Amino acid sequence: MSLPVPDPAISLVARDVSRHFGDRTVLDGVDLVANPGEPVGLVGENGAGKSTLMRLLAGVDEPDAGTIARPDDVGHLGQEPDFAPGATIHTVLAEVLAPLHDAVARLEVLAARLGSDDPDVALEYAVQLAWAEHHEAWDADRRAQLAAARLGLRHLDRSRPVDTLSGGERTRLALAAIITRRPECVLLDEPTNHLDDEAMAFLEEFVAGSTGVVVVASHDRVFLDNTAAVVVDLDPTHFGVDGEGGTRFVGDFTAYLAEQRRARRRWETAFLAQREELHALRRAEKTTARTVAHDRGPRDNDKHIDNFKGAKVARTVARRVHNVERRIERIERVEIPKPPRPLTFGETLAAGVATVLVRGLEVPGRVSVEQLRVDVGEHLLVTGPNGSGKSSLLAVLAGELAAPRGDVQVRARRIGYLPQEVTFGEPQLSAKEVYAAAVGGGDVPPLGELGLVHPRELGKPVGVLSVGQQRRLALAVVVASRPDLLLLDEPTNHISLALAADLEEAMGRSAGAVVVTSHDRWLRRRWKGPVLALR
Repeated sequence: MSLPVPDPAISLVARDVSRHFGDRTVLDGVDLVANPGEPVGLVGENGAGKSTLMRLLAGVDEPDAGTIARPDDVGHLGQEPDFAPGATIHTVLAEVLAPLHDAVARLEVLAARLGSDDPDVALEYAVQLAWAEHHEAWDADRRAQLAAARLGLRHLDRSRPVDTLSGGERTRLALAAIITRRPECVLLDEPTNHLDDEAMAFLEEFVAGSTGVVVVASHDRVFLDNTAAVVVDLDPTHFGVDGEGGTRFVGDFTAYLAEQRRARRRWETAFLAQREELHALRRAEKTTARTVAHDRGPRDNDKHIDNFKGAKVARTVARRVHNVERRIERIERVEIPKPPRPLTFGETLAAGVATVLVRGLEVPGRVSVEQLRVDVGEHLLVTGPNGSGKSSLLAVLAGELAAPRGDVQVRARRIGYLPQEVTFGEPQLSAKEVYAAAVGGGDVPPLGELGLVHPRELGKPVGVLSVGQQRRLALAVVVASRPDLLLLDEPTNHISLALAADLEEAMGRSAGAVVVTSHDRWLRRRWKGPVLALR
């Protein structure tokens, strides 16, 4: 087996990368540099192109323009991991372990031949040894078992087909495979969405301990703060996060957020100053630049002199007007664009009267709750490790899952339910059409006024929207129904940092009952209401 010699000094470098889908430009002239041992956090609004860029960096897709240089050994975790048809948990892990086992076996064969006269043996042995040491091949089996345990997969039957797993289980299996393999370049797209606290800590240990290239696209604020040494922001800003239009910020996530706020203020100030200067120049072009002498007629016998002076005044006026016009042209050539209005969500999530009472609830293999009560206007946070039944509890309260045992009483005129995995039956319909069909007529706010879907996305088919944009649309449908009881399953998954903060504020001010499940440590640390911890 011929293996490339691992080179820990190789960086991942993308230069002037662009990607188009039909007439839609997703990425335009993007640069990114990720050095070994310096994890990069990739951030940006939903639809900014993070997943598209990650696929290009991984070599899954090719850019329409620009270049990408990467290490030979790349591990890529997409938001929806791909597995071979018919794959089982066992075959996925066996495929990952095979080259590691083969490398160790080949080293044993080569070691026995090191005393021979063949000079190629020593060279091959050196290459194999470097590869095995970089990938810690001798520790692979223990690492696979540890990854399965820490990522909440130990209870699953290894013969189980991958296509029978939940979305969260598939993501954790793909993550376990990457951690076991230890590639030189690790690309993780929203890896924390389905992780509990133990799994999150395990992933942070892996990223922090990696000596290779790591790029993580994430909305998890705590994870970014704990792992990222560099932040790359795909959201377009005039001055960028470095003051010169660049997208790369060296520092942790908290420092980046502070710089982002300063950059926004600089942009707004510069835009307003330039607008004022242009307004003043255009006014001068029409008025003061044309005023040079007093408005008086010629005296007797001074007509020749006055004609001479009139020509001089005309030349002066022309020169001043020309100078003003040149200044206007110079400004317009480097005109500062107007800062876009941030997409903010300011709606009330739930406003009616609702109560929940649960006694002795049990769905075998799914969830068990001895007692639960949510009073009028109460906001409840449900926490617990993966598999503890958080999603199943919300599905029972929403009427989506039957409870064979126990007493479940939900008193509400309307229930709003946002599950973890959002799907739309007709992906060819536009976001506006899907919204209109879901909420019907009546007194509901237009989709564009909710602050959840950007105006440029309203006419796009939902099938081309990002996962985060689809969750925004699903949340808009839920909010428009004006529920009395709101059930949110991991509401901050896949959504932007700004919207996550808006959601937290909206939950806090909602008069109706709210039950939310979340692994989001940022949200949980700031939660002020009651908490139900499932085991």
